[in-house]
Amino acid sequence: MINKVILVGNVGKDPEIRHIPNGTAVAQFSLATSETYKDKNGAKTTQTEWHNIVLWRGLAEVAEKYVKKGDALYIEGKIRSRSYDDKEGNKRYTTEIIGDTMQMLGRKQSGESSSTPTTNPQENYTENTANEPPLAPDDLPF
Repeated sequence: MINKVILVGNVGKDPEIRHIPNGTAVAQFSLATSETYKDKNGAKTTQTEWHNIVLWRGLAEVAEKYVKKGDALYIEGKIRSRSYDDKEGNKRYTTEIIGDTMQMLGRKQSGESSSTPTTNPQENYTENTANEPPLAPDDLPF
């Protein structure tokens, strides 16, 4: 079975970095992907989807140093849904993208189309998250 997600989008907020009790770094931020199409009346419509991104260890540290709100990123990873109890004891559900590869895409130059981002192959980061343990409710980094 395959659980693989590939996203190219813009960071919605600066990454929040936490350290779980064993010292492991965890980064969390939102990523917006957009789809533009013409509706039945021919009007151009853009639909934006927001994704919760979680990065572990080295990728979290790279995100802390270099990723900022508005940056264009390529994220590759897996989708994970989980539930937890909030501070008031209510059961909450969330779906996250656990990133194992991140590539920082070049910034748009004035007049450059958003469909042709530039990339720097030296800015490609990969993390092995295959054996990442699920977080216990007390270890939730957010």
